[in-house]
Amino acid sequence: MKVLDLRCDKGHGFEGWFGSDEDFMSQNGRGLIECPMCADKLITRLPSAPRLNLSGARAAPSPAASAAASAADLAPAATAAKPPAAPDLQAAWLAGVRHLMANTEDVGPRFAEEARRIHYGETPQRGIRGQATPDERSALQDEGIETLALPVPRGLDGPLQ
Repeated sequence: MKVLDLRCDKGHGFEGWFGSDEDFMSQNGRGLIECPMCADKLITRLPSAPRLNLSGARAAPSPAASAAASAADLAPAATAAKPPAAPDLQAAWLAGVRHLMANTEDVGPRFAEEARRIHYGETPQRGIRGQATPDERSALQDEGIETLALPVPRGLDGPLQ
């Protein structure tokens, strides 16, 4: 099994697991691989270094490396305040979307109708999600019903590999 680092045309990075390089090339050529973030099918393989585990022994760090590690431990908190890297943001966004999907009811294309019923007290208050057109969202906003348009990757409808 080969684990490949992939990126879509919009810059989202993700991993793919394939039986061989030829398997990746075949699936990519047929448009079977898509970005889990945006469903883009224009996927490129990123260069990656092989991971070789030749022995369990590790080389002892040099005195210079030990001094650098000690200096890093004493560095001011400003280094800890660096903004998160793109993969960390991507993972946090996916976790948030998964949480939302696990804790809301999918009402599909009936979203606007169901949101009104909840707003006017015709049905119990609960979290819902679904599809609404821009016109439906605008009409809901005019009625004082807040909505949030959130693009959800198609891969989150089922298990994300």
